Amino acid sequence: MQAYELRSDRPGLDVVTLVERPDPQPQAGQVLVKMHAASLNYRDLLVAKGAYGSQEVQPIVPLSDGAGEVVAIGSGVTRVQVGDRVAGIFMQTFWGGDLTPEKSKSALGGAIDGVLAEYVVFDEQGLVKIPEHLSHEEAATLPCAAVTAWNALVAEGQLKAGDTVLLQGTGGVSLFALQFATMMGATVIITSSSDAKLERAKQLRAAHGINYKTTPNWEEAVWTLTNGRGVDHVVEVGGSETLSQSLRAIRYGGRIALIGVLTGTGGDVKTSAILHKHVRVQGIYVGSRDHFEAMNRAIALHKLQPVIDRTFPFSAAKEAMQYLESGAHFGKVVITI
Repeated sequence: MQAYELRSDRPGLDVVTLVERPDPQPQAGQVLVKMHAASLNYRDLLVAKGAYGSQEVQPIVPLSDGAGEVVAIGSGVTRVQVGDRVAGIFMQTFWGGDLTPEKSKSALGGAIDGVLAEYVVFDEQGLVKIPEHLSHEEAATLPCAAVTAWNALVAEGQLKAGDTVLLQGTGGVSLFALQFATMMGATVIITSSSDAKLERAKQLRAAHGINYKTTPNWEEAVWTLTNGRGVDHVVEVGGSETLSQSLRAIRYGGRIALIGVLTGTGGDVKTSAILHKHVRVQGIYVGSRDHFEAMNRAIALHKLQPVIDRTFPFSAAKEAMQYLESGAHFGKVVITI
């Protein structure tokens, strides 16, 4: 079969290499999936550049998010059967409960081989069935970005109708958060450097858009839009350079879901704002299989359609990564397999 590989001793998007690998075979408790689509996350760029996780030398198959069809099963498999349409969960041993160091070491496309291959063998416990109304391309966007947004707002955030949510940018996590928040009756304020992207976000039912280039003190605009109350939730994808502004935009007793590092991992944060405003700052590292399955039930009920910006063929995986790196996308970038 064909698969892509990368090596941490030769970092960079240009050295993601298409290779031939032996056709995998499922053993007891395992499932062979013919992959039909995979989607990209910012994390995948960091892995390819050697800036994320382990620096081991051996080649690894990149990408955590993909969907396909079960074509063979090993002995003892009961969760799925041949012909089922499935997606792998981000951390293969994070089925439920609390995250542990052991579970975090099972992340696809980083700690272990990922899904940018024609066939992938999964443990049966590391798969979920995908909503019937979604294509493989749409379902491939779910394992990381969608589950992260769901965990941030619903599982940990306890979002409720009438809440106000602040989102940053128009990448995959933020747009899933926009869709989940409006689906549940919340009001969404979203930021972007592009007025055109803000208009598209409003078409997805964002109530307000703020251009952070023309309005660098966007937290003041948020305060005005909420009549001096602040927002109930912030999905913080920026990281060190935006967290202080998020702390000024959040209401007393509000929740900040810290999920991203787009602006870096270190910086000055006024911890007194967390204390004084009684703010809960919650780190979110994707989520569990339980979160994925609960989210899928909601997606199926509401017939939610993931936002796909552009689809690339399997032969153009490098170009897909370069396109994601450009920041031109609105929503998810997908590779068909």
